[in-house]
Amino acid sequence: MEGDDPIEPQLDGFSRILPLPYRVALIIVMGIWAWGLNLQYLSLIRIDVPSLIRYPARNSPHHPPHYLSCYRVATALSIPLAASLLLFWTVTAGSPTAIISWSILPNLYLLVLVVGFIVPLPSVSRAGRHRTLATLKRISIGGIAEAADGKFGDILLADALTSYAKVLGDLFVVLCMAFSSSAPSTTALPNRNCGGPFLIPFIISIPSLIRLRQCLTEYSRVQAANRKAGHSLNGWGGVHLANAAKYSTAFPVILLSALLRSHDPEQSRISETALFRLWLTAVFVNSAYSFYWDVTRDWDLTLFKPRQRSSAEYPWGLRRHRWFHAKEFYYAAVCLDALLRCTWSVKLSPHLDHFNDLEGGIFVMEALEVVRRWVWIFFRVECEWVRTHRNSPSSSSSASLLAAIENAADDDDSLNGNILLADMASSSSSVGGSGTSPHHGYGDSD
Repeated sequence: MEGDDPIEPQLDGFSRILPLPYRVALIIVMGIWAWGLNLQYLSLIRIDVPSLIRYPARNSPHHPPHYLSCYRVATALSIPLAASLLLFWTVTAGSPTAIISWSILPNLYLLVLVVGFIVPLPSVSRAGRHRTLATLKRISIGGIAEAADGKFGDILLADALTSYAKVLGDLFVVLCMAFSSSAPSTTALPNRNCGGPFLIPFIISIPSLIRLRQCLTEYSRVQAANRKAGHSLNGWGGVHLANAAKYSTAFPVILLSALLRSHDPEQSRISETALFRLWLTAVFVNSAYSFYWDVTRDWDLTLFKPRQRSSAEYPWGLRRHRWFHAKEFYYAAVCLDALLRCTWSVKLSPHLDHFNDLEGGIFVMEALEVVRRWVWIFFRVECEWVRTHRNSPSSSSSASLLAAIENAADDDDSLNGNILLADMASSSSSVGGSGTSPHHGYGDSD
């Protein structure tokens, strides 16, 4: 009727502060900062990450370290993000109508984010972005390099994509809403059924499909090498099939989640309760399998190996060769990984069962998964470094010193002393070893 106030669009409180396009951008930029922190800390303890991923070394001492280049990219993306957010908050003032109308601001920033990776700006890590794009292109179809050509880097990036699966789904939602006639704008309440009930779940499953194909490729390589040699060189490749099975456990979770979201009691032959129980079983299997693999295969810890975990040579549940000086680091990482692998359990709480369905809850879960992956990378890279260098000639002179560090970590409460010993051992074992040692364990537990 004439004279009635216009009906304001429905927006939850969190979407008024952080519309979906900004959430996607924020988590992507957050991941770049996290990778820079990974590189910096690992560099400080003498772990040469670029050599592990076969990234070209710096040709001059005047060139900035790799982590600094990463920080430059993150800064170049963070400044316009902060400016765009401040401007958006200023012009919209929390008004749902204004938020819908000013979708051009977050959309423009997403465009800047994409261009920032693609356009070769010489002053902002041009070589690094070229390498990242080349790796993304290779792994996007499930490809994986040989060990000498950077296989470990392909695995790290592909595994990181699995942690960004839901972010990729949100990015698709933004694009779908931008070109959909039924959506008022990209800053409206997210339509997670945009494109149909199963298109977004398919997008979310792509990172797991990539890793699944990589594992099968590694298995076929092992089989081909064994046939060529006429005998088994490094086993029959069963570990790669087991790893492929781990990634395949994600698909029932994704499918059942989609069925639960679009469940219609009048048309479905299965009740919502039965679907939820199936989903609960699937997500438990996926989380338990993934956690076991993180600890036992990716980090080489003995926590789930009853015959090895109680050895006098190393702290309970860990391993003999360790690069981090404090055993508490490993225990904390295991606990954090277990906790963040089971965030789905909030659905079992009568008070928090809808947390994952709220826009703020979805964002928190996505951010926590990025944090989990950030911690995982520290220990995955440390494990690969130990595998690669523990049997190399350059590390033999420091073997006794590393053992002394482990004993000191158990018997001495002096943190500074342990750090000093760790630094001495790291310097000794890394001289001449980066990029020249045999690739012990490459791919054995990826």
